[in-house]
Amino acid sequence: MAALDLQEQEQIDALKAWWSDNGTRLLGALLVMTIVFGGWRGWQYYQHKQSGEAATLYAGFIKQLESNDAKRVNDAAAVVMDKFSSTSYAPRAALLAAQVNEQGKDVARAKTQLQWVIDHAAEAGLKDVARLRLAAVLLDEKNYTEVMKLLDAKHPASFDGLYADLKGDVLSAQGKAVEAKAAYQLSYDKTDAKGVYRNLIQMKMDALGEIK
Repeated sequence: MAALDLQEQEQIDALKAWWSDNGTRLLGALLVMTIVFGGWRGWQYYQHKQSGEAATLYAGFIKQLESNDAKRVNDAAAVVMDKFSSTSYAPRAALLAAQVNEQGKDVARAKTQLQWVIDHAAEAGLKDVARLRLAAVLLDEKNYTEVMKLLDAKHPASFDGLYADLKGDVLSAQGKAVEAKAAYQLSYDKTDAKGVYRNLIQMKMDALGEIK
C-alpha cells in the first residue's frame, strides 16, 4: 500500500477522533434497539405466562422510559427488579434504565444495573448484552483489565462479532495495533455481510492503516 497522503491521513485522524468520542455510544444504541424489540416481544409473550401485576408494572416502566426523566425511570425499573426479579421484565427494565443513566452521565448507577443483569437474568442473550454494555462503559474509563475479563466470558457464537469488535477497541486504545486489527478482522468475518455494522468495523480497520 502506498504511503497515505496528507488528506487521507487527516481523514483517518478525524475518524479516530470521532470513534473515540462516539463509538461505544453507537454500539450501545444498536444493542438497546435489540433489547427494546426483544422487550416488546417478551412483554407480549410473558403477559400470558406471568402475573398481570408484572406486566402492568413493566408497561408503567415503558411509559416512564418515554418521559426520559432519569429519576422516574430508575424508580420504575427498581420496582420491577425488586418485585419480579425472576421474570423477563426485570433485566430488560434494568438494561434500558442503564442506557438512560449512561446518557445522563450517572455511570455508577448504570454499572450497577448492568451488573445486576449479568448476575440475575435467566436469558443468556440479555446477560451478553449487559456484559457488552458494561465492557463499553469500562472501556471509556480505561479499565482495560476488567473489560477483557468481561470479554473473555463464554458466549454464544452469534455474539462473536460484537465481542471481537470490543476487544479490538481495547487493543487499539492500548496501542496494540496488530492485535487490534486481528480482532477487528475476526469481528468483520463474524458480522452479517449486509449489515451497516460491518461497514463500521471496516472503518476502524482502515483507521489503523497499514501495519508492518
